[in-house]
Amino acid sequence: MAFITRCSKRTCLFEAGASLFAPRWGAPWAFGILGDFCLGVLKACKLHLLLMVFGLCALTAFQGVHAQNTNAPVVQLSEFKLERQEDAYLLSSTLNFDLPQAVEDALSKGIALYFLAEVQVAKERWYWYDKYLSRQERHFRLSYNPLSRRWRLVTSSKPIPNSGLGVTMGVAYDSLAEALSAIKRSTQWRVVDATDIEANGKYRLDYQFKLDLTQFPRPFQIGTLGESDWTMNVKRSQSVAFEPLKAP
Repeated sequence: MAFITRCSKRTCLFEAGASLFAPRWGAPWAFGILGDFCLGVLKACKLHLLLMVFGLCALTAFQGVHAQNTNAPVVQLSEFKLERQEDAYLLSSTLNFDLPQAVEDALSKGIALYFLAEVQVAKERWYWYDKYLSRQERHFRLSYNPLSRRWRLVTSSKPIPNSGLGVTMGVAYDSLAEALSAIKRSTQWRVVDATDIEANGKYRLDYQFKLDLTQFPRPFQIGTLGESDWTMNVKRSQSVAFEPLKAP
């Protein structure tokens, strides 16, 4: 004969319920769910970390560019006038700038400086790319001769060789200020012919002046990368109301 007490009955029921509702962590599907959960957490953390690194890199690059632009030499256009004379349009401009100390030191040590002034005239077209009617360039090569203590300026419509030979014009100046004054002022520069202008057209004039580092020797170009003193540049774009040439 068997006797069942109240205490033993409760114990059996408790053990049965615990075994019924207890999670079966040892089952294979449980390990799969846990692995997927951990993998998702790791992927989310990795993506978050990549976004943080990318944001820090972008912020550092922006601060570097901003600092470089802030410390770059200031080049200003104090005069910019376009006028028509007979069958062409002429541009007169005046620049204001000073050579940074690093650039002036390089010039005094025998390194020639190259400047480029460029003018483009474009006809604006809403249905297609703009049509460029004219492009004019002026190249300047400024050098210093320690023996004669004079500055020599060469001007050409084409890129000037490093030697400065084979060009159309070269002028010697007694001071650096006089040589720079010749670069800063441009009078009656023929930029476009009136015969290229069409009636009822919208036109834009693009102007740029810069220190042309592409003319320097390759090792010197690499040495000036990231140096704000060698970033001399000014641009201007404006709409122009040209008048076509009237037929006689």
